[in-house]
Amino acid sequence: MISRSAQMFALALALLPAAAGLPLHAQPGQTPAGSAHSSTNTDSWLHELASWRTQREQQLAAPDGWLTLAGLEWLKPGINSVGSDAASRIRLQAPAPAHLGLITVSGTTVQLLAPAGGFPPELQIDGSPAREGPLAVSGAKPSTISWRGLTLVVLSRGERYVLRIKSADSPARTLFHGLNWYAPNPDFRVTAHWIPFTPPHIEKIPTVLGATLDLPSPGVAEFTLDGEILRLEPVMEDPSGKTLFFILRDETSKTTTYEGGRFLHTGLPDHGLDKPGLLTLDFNRLENPPCAYTNYATCPLPPEQNQLGVALNAGERRYPH
Repeated sequence: MISRSAQMFALALALLPAAAGLPLHAQPGQTPAGSAHSSTNTDSWLHELASWRTQREQQLAAPDGWLTLAGLEWLKPGINSVGSDAASRIRLQAPAPAHLGLITVSGTTVQLLAPAGGFPPELQIDGSPAREGPLAVSGAKPSTISWRGLTLVVLSRGERYVLRIKSADSPARTLFHGLNWYAPNPDFRVTAHWIPFTPPHIEKIPTVLGATLDLPSPGVAEFTLDGEILRLEPVMEDPSGKTLFFILRDETSKTTTYEGGRFLHTGLPDHGLDKPGLLTLDFNRLENPPCAYTNYATCPLPPEQNQLGVALNAGERRYPH
């Protein structure tokens, strides 16, 4: 079955060639209306955007995607028994063994221990049979505990630890019927000036939990939209990665997009992070944070400098629709 968002994109794809002269990039310091591109470039951009949006929906609804979030449980210092048994310290509501394991917290050390009788069959850690030992709880790849369609990950949140639980059979996933997008609009694909911070600094990013995340910010992107000069400051989720992460809110958050703001991931500037250069910002790829789909996510919120007083009528709209 073709989702509503895919049908809307097909309609936009049919209509946009008539406006093939619309620009894909703004020249630095100009609005996108300052240049023109061929219909070939426009068609290529549309197909790339359609492919990205399809992939976005597939990832969201994957067996381990955000729609599978089924719980978020804070771990206490000491022993936390995990399983479907009613006596478990963390009782799993999804189908699971009665006694899955014991997660212990001692200072900054988090470990997985076997329950009486050993680990249940098919229990794995990072794709290998489960063994007792410490869990990775920070960085880009925390340890993943899995049993059939159930996955559990311990995450560090400030000075505390939380167990994130996912179930492939969650109602949010089984009832998913596609995302809601604005029609593609090349006017919201702009070229920004990249202004590096020398040296880079640490930005305190607020979260829905009331805590803050300390993330490195390498610079600021400055661009012009509808005659107004705007600035957005990205952070890097993985300092060794190749992606900039923009957390922002605009005027559409009051009406048609998620109230808590949206995310935009981009590549790196053309001359690297530490030199002035150019950076493409395609707001047609704005996406909702996980908190738009589940109450069990711990999302970052836009810092004050990324709360724009303009409407970005592009990208992902509110869900459900």
